[in-house]
Amino acid sequence: MKSSKSARHADILAQITEQPSLRVADLAERMGVSTETIRRDLDELTRRRLINRTYGGAVRAPGAEPAIGQRHGLFVAERERIARTASARVTPGALLMIGSGATTTHVARRIAAEHKGLTVLTHSFAVATVLAINPTITVIMAPGAYLASEGATVGALTTRFFNEFSADLAIVGASGLTEEGATDALLEPAAVYGAIASRAATTMVVADRSKFDQMFPARYATWRELGVLVTDAPPSGALAAALERRQVEVALA
Repeated sequence: MKSSKSARHADILAQITEQPSLRVADLAERMGVSTETIRRDLDELTRRRLINRTYGGAVRAPGAEPAIGQRHGLFVAERERIARTASARVTPGALLMIGSGATTTHVARRIAAEHKGLTVLTHSFAVATVLAINPTITVIMAPGAYLASEGATVGALTTRFFNEFSADLAIVGASGLTEEGATDALLEPAAVYGAIASRAATTMVVADRSKFDQMFPARYATWRELGVLVTDAPPSGALAAALERRQVEVALA
């Protein structure tokens, strides 16, 4: 059965986060379309700087990540499991800081359904929107320049805002996780995540297994600065060793 262009693009982006390269012939067979259709799909995604074309296929563009709207449609089941586990760690009456991202939005939605009497500081409009269903949660928005691709505020005003507070718990996502720490594809949001992580008693990273061993340009925190990783699969290799060495708790969803 043939798929729509938007569905194909979402499928391609999901696959390319899990494997280093994709082949035109394999994608065409999987999606039930011609190789010419797949080539046009890959050309369009390359123009949008989400992938890099190669002879016969594509690889993920270095430092590239789909926009927030596209990421919301990827790894939904995994993110929902992560959200349940993360929400269970929120204590009554806590002051939280929540960064932007698809996974953090899932966590915020679960928090809104399960908790009362919290105060949440965020720069993400999606996080603020899903929390708004719960009238007992006070949401305070950070000022700053609006970054449309993330649906969030960024810049000096945003980081200064977070630096004025101290939180019980910070919840942040990541584009990639390596033995060096948590990284992000975009420099300005990464600066905000770093400010958030530095102002909390405990910082929790919420990220699915596709982020393991992925390196992006901006490292916003080392494992020394991060307390908990909530994920859907156990890390391995150098990443697992770094987490153990820095005594980062890994909570499996």
